[in-house]
Amino acid sequence: MTKKVAIILALVMLAIVAWALFAESSNVSIIINGQPVTGPMKGAIGITGLLVSSVALFCLAIVLAFVFAGIWLFVLGCFVLIGLVVAWLMFPFLLFLLIPLALVWGFVVIVRGDKK
Repeated sequence: MTKKVAIILALVMLAIVAWALFAESSNVSIIINGQPVTGPMKGAIGITGLLVSSVALFCLAIVLAFVFAGIWLFVLGCFVLIGLVVAWLMFPFLLFLLIPLALVWGFVVIVRGDKK
């Protein structure tokens, strides 16, 4: 799942970079000291902006991967809690059997330890 999200985010970043490189940029002009920049400096300044935006997009993709992972852990915890409530509502007589059974199971897991 994480690899798929990373691949999708990388493709989105590449699409944005390709759009920035090949799109019409006639509506953007760089002005320094009241004069528009022309010549080779215009390309250098434009590429610098492209590099900065690429680094920012990469950092954003990393942050979003962690945020999505955290959100899905929260959603999974909510599903478990909802499942417990539904099981309690549907089978209330089993709750008194399941709590001691879970305690015994936890004790057995602690006593046995990690024997591989």
